[in-house]
Amino acid sequence: MALIIRWAVLFAAILVTGFIAPQFFGYDDLASAAIFAAILGLVNAIIRPIVALLALPITCLTLGLFSLVINGLMFWLATALFPRVHVSGFLGAIVAALIVSVVSWVLNHFVRSE
Repeated sequence: MALIIRWAVLFAAILVTGFIAPQFFGYDDLASAAIFAAILGLVNAIIRPIVALLALPITCLTLGLFSLVINGLMFWLATALFPRVHVSGFLGAIVAALIVSVVSWVLNHFVRSE
C-alpha cells in the first residue's frame, strides 16, 4: 500500500510540474505521466543511490549543491527511457526535477504512511 501511495504522490508531482513549467517539461497524456512516474521511481530507487555514492566527493566539495545535478540527471535519464515525456534540455531537467522534489516533499507531509 505504501508503494502505491508513493507512486501516487510522484504522479501528482509530475502533473503539477507539467502545469507549472510547461516550457521545461511536458507529457502527452495522463497515461504517459503515470508510466513516467513509475519509471522515475525505479530510476530513483535503483540508479540514483549508485550515482550519489560515486559523486559523494564532489557533493561534499560543493556543499550538497551537486545533488541538484544528480536529480536532474536522473530526471533526464527517465525522460530518455520514455519518449512520450519531453524535457527541454539538461537545464529543463534540473528545473523540472527541482519542482517535482518540492511538490513531492509537500505532498508527502500531507500523506503520511506508517
